[in-house]
Amino acid sequence: MMLDIFSSFDPGFYSFIGNYSMFFFGLCQLLGYFYLYVSFWVVPSRLMILIYSTTGFMLSQSQRTTGSQIKGFNSFLACLFLFIIVVNFSGLIPYMFSVSSHLVYSLSFGFTIWASLIISGVAAFTSSFMAHLLPGGAPGWLNPFLVLVETVSILVRPITLSFRLAANMSAGHIVLTLMGVYASSAVFSSIKVFLLLVFIQMFYIVFEVGICLIQGYIFCLLASLYSDDHPVS
Repeated sequence: MMLDIFSSFDPGFYSFIGNYSMFFFGLCQLLGYFYLYVSFWVVPSRLMILIYSTTGFMLSQSQRTTGSQIKGFNSFLACLFLFIIVVNFSGLIPYMFSVSSHLVYSLSFGFTIWASLIISGVAAFTSSFMAHLLPGGAPGWLNPFLVLVETVSILVRPITLSFRLAANMSAGHIVLTLMGVYASSAVFSSIKVFLLLVFIQMFYIVFEVGICLIQGYIFCLLASLYSDDHPVS
């Protein structure tokens, strides 16, 4: 029995259906089989066209930033964009553990990308990176405050980036869970209310599909914009 609405994000909540983690990895393995299978066709299949168009879209967006001059950074963001979308969609499957609703999931990517850019910038271009903390043309008496503000803004980037993805995905799943609970309780009391809730939930699922795409795009786009602070030769 669910104690509260947030119990739906508890890994043990769906334990009655078996080992959900094995099901998730089995699904990813099945998608890998499909990817290998369609790669043998001479003419690209619809799945390959969808994969190429998704990664190509993110690759073209990241080419506009300084990340295009960092070796392998744009390719990593394109693959990460596709991975985030697949994981977000998997959370919409009934009785599927919503991984993208947890901060550990988003923070593992956000902090890793942010730390790699910071460490790379400090190690390779120490003077240029430190000079970036102080905007040009500022009065001398404002320099200590500007450095402090810029340092704090850089330090909170992985937190805001990770919280944005986790909060938006968890909010949508909470709304879907609430409508499902109310619809299951109204099926025996009022058929009209039950049909209305089901009708609203159908449209909200379509809206949630768009949220999955948009949040994956925003996460990768902000990560690519953060690369503008990385000094280049």
